[in-house]
Amino acid sequence: MPETRPDLARTTLGVLFIGGLILAAFWVLRPFIGPAIWATTIVVATWPLMRRLQARLWQRRLLAVVGMTLALLLLFVVPVTLAITTLIQNTDEIVEGAKQLAKLRMPTPPEWLASLPFAGPKIVLFWEEAAAAGTQALWPKVQPYAVQLARWLVAEAGTVGFVIVQGLLVVILAALMYAKGETAAAAVIRVGRRLGGKHGEATVILAGQAIRGVALGVGVTAVVQSVIGGIGLAIADVPFAGILTVVMFVLCLAQLGPLLVLVPAVAWLYWSGDTGWGTFLLVVSVVVATLDNFLRPMLIRMGADLPLLLIFAGVIGGLLAFGLVGIFVGPVVLAVAYTLLEAWVVEGETVPTLPEKVDPL
Repeated sequence: MPETRPDLARTTLGVLFIGGLILAAFWVLRPFIGPAIWATTIVVATWPLMRRLQARLWQRRLLAVVGMTLALLLLFVVPVTLAITTLIQNTDEIVEGAKQLAKLRMPTPPEWLASLPFAGPKIVLFWEEAAAAGTQALWPKVQPYAVQLARWLVAEAGTVGFVIVQGLLVVILAALMYAKGETAAAAVIRVGRRLGGKHGEATVILAGQAIRGVALGVGVTAVVQSVIGGIGLAIADVPFAGILTVVMFVLCLAQLGPLLVLVPAVAWLYWSGDTGWGTFLLVVSVVVATLDNFLRPMLIRMGADLPLLLIFAGVIGGLLAFGLVGIFVGPVVLAVAYTLLEAWVVEGETVPTLPEKVDPL
């Protein structure tokens, strides 16, 4: 019986066709990949909340989906849209306000500042030198950056519509996932089971837990920090408190922290002579900055039982590699790789059977 040889050309063309089809599908879906990742992250993180809301609404999924969709619009799309629109519309006022800094006079340092141990006299000396120099010497150094900022704001004005559309697309996809969440989860689990058996199914479940843990740890912590910081800015009567709160939320998501917004605000209050409100905002800044030291690890542990260092490495590495979306993509990739490696190591270990009596000699 003659031996049948494999048709190499047919196999090669089949693989190329399948690869080309996959690339074409990704190319068509490329505008939806980012919003789909954000929508998946939001839905996975808030799925228990949606189920509790559905239980309170007489088990009506439609009412729960409408409620969660409206909540997403109010929490994410509307504030960000208003902040970006306000920032673009007030470009001239922001630049003019920056120019007015050259006319400000720095007040004398408060008396209690010199009584601070160790750093007090040095801070007073630096303050007096800055007050003597005035802002006239500082403005020529700041002016080029202010002009660049104004040009950037004008250039970004055309992308506001794109940002709004992307936000609405995230909300629409999230609503569809809320409505058919069980069906989508079952399909993903079937794919994982088909690819890797029980380990593939466990990996899919772990990926969902990692998404929830990172979303809780990073997202909720950013919301809490920005809300408390924004309340402090509003109480201290800092200009553009709403815009600064949105910027602070983005910085917290990017793991840069809220101090990049709060410290300049505190400095501006002291510079303006409002030492009381400056001290108040300084205390709020210390509380907000230290909040993530215990809140974030606790929330991450609630979502996924993974090494905290692994989660942090995924957040920072994903942010540097993929942007803001990488905050959630990075930890999931590392969590899946860590789980597969751990399962492979456990499967390869063989426990030797020791004799009942061992001769020490």
